[in-house]
Amino acid sequence: MPNPKTRFRYRMAIAVTLVSLGMRANPAFAQEQNVVIQWNNAALQGVRDSKIGPPMVARALFIVQNCIYDAWAAYDPTAVGTIYGGSLRRPASEQTLANKNEAISFGAYRAVVDLFPGDKTSVFDPLMAALGYNINDNSTDTTTPDGMGNVTCNAILSIRHNDGSNQLGNMTSSGVPYADYTGFVAANPATVVPLGPGYDYSSLQPNFWQPLTYFNGTTTVTQPCVGAQWGNVTPFALTSGSQYRSFIARFGPALYGSNAYQQQAQELINISARLNDREKMIAEYWANGPHTELPPGHWDLFGQYISARDNHSVDDDAKMFFALTAAIHDAGIVAWDAKRYSDSVRPVTAIPFLFHGQTIQSWGGPYMGTVSMDGGNWIPYQPSTFPTPPFPSYISGHSTFSAAGAIILSDWTGSDTFGASVTFAPGSSVIEPGLTPATSIALVWPTFTDASNQAGISRRYGGIHFKADDLTGRAVGKKIGNQAWLKAQSYFNGKAH
Repeated sequence: MPNPKTRFRYRMAIAVTLVSLGMRANPAFAQEQNVVIQWNNAALQGVRDSKIGPPMVARALFIVQNCIYDAWAAYDPTAVGTIYGGSLRRPASEQTLANKNEAISFGAYRAVVDLFPGDKTSVFDPLMAALGYNINDNSTDTTTPDGMGNVTCNAILSIRHNDGSNQLGNMTSSGVPYADYTGFVAANPATVVPLGPGYDYSSLQPNFWQPLTYFNGTTTVTQPCVGAQWGNVTPFALTSGSQYRSFIARFGPALYGSNAYQQQAQELINISARLNDREKMIAEYWANGPHTELPPGHWDLFGQYISARDNHSVDDDAKMFFALTAAIHDAGIVAWDAKRYSDSVRPVTAIPFLFHGQTIQSWGGPYMGTVSMDGGNWIPYQPSTFPTPPFPSYISGHSTFSAAGAIILSDWTGSDTFGASVTFAPGSSVIEPGLTPATSIALVWPTFTDASNQAGISRRYGGIHFKADDLTGRAVGKKIGNQAWLKAQSYFNGKAH
């Protein structure tokens, strides 16, 4: 019997997250959540409770929505699934909301348990019970909705277990899920933050990524390169993970000795020195670090806002979230292929390298404001427990994910109009609690493009990315979104396969 307290905590966690994102700012949007939204929320809780990286999250959310979509498509008169096409379509008399809900729920349940097994008993089993379904129903009879959900999802999982992600850990001797199997080795040794004026900069390779060692709030960790193999993962609409590699290489990364390398570092120092409360809260809001839904899940929550705003049906959400997560999954593949290919330096390394021994003006740390410091002591506007993400810089995952997501939502709605917002109370900062912001600050996004662009520039405010990382990510993200939208439409209109 599910524990009512566990279910209450889960639902409250979802409610708090949506409120924090401004998703319930308009009482007119209040409505009963359909099963697609309920399973999307369950998957997002799985993300928050897991320790997987951004491209892994993008893939996981796509798999869940792919299972939902394929189970649903069998009960639609036109749409076709990604595995069986239209061969499992049920007759019109069976194309009922009850059958769609059941098929979707069994498909989603199989997916989330496979992807986030740690939340099976605390989140996923209680949701199945609340919906009135038996978690031990393993039917493979596709004339029934439970069997349909099981069969379509199991087919997708069978393919995805061999898609190059190493989800099962069976491609490496360590057996660690999602471990790199390509042999990536960092060119620079790990370092603490900041590097400091006494660091041996003569041995540093200034074009290349450097892992960091820091206390994460529980223990001291040294970063691996998360997702080094991700360019090999099977995409949705891309021809390959390297499809846009030549396009991306036209714009960066800047190399040491060039004016661009020096200018991009100086730009971030200037941003840091001038950081105001609004820019700080933009950096924090979009950070999406550990124990959050991460950038891919952030756009799922925006999708939930659109679902409520536009009074979506189950049919609408089965299609919209399929397209949205497919595009963001492909965005992760392209961004991480670029990261591995360029292996480019982060600001946390490049700025101390360039400016050690020189006096600069920059943010000095929590509650310190702008101070004079040796350039070797420069730090980004980030929590000390997660000073910079564990992978190379070029290109920005935030920018790529967000641009792709914005394209899908604007194409789905037929307009760039968004209208969501979030408000921060005085002193609500994570990095400078009690001080920042001094007064309430509202972030308002009239359009999806506004939200996407703010996500991109937030990484410059936070000292995580250079300008080229951001702008190139935005440009390629749009291309990815357009490509995914065209392919998704071919499934919706029954012309795929």
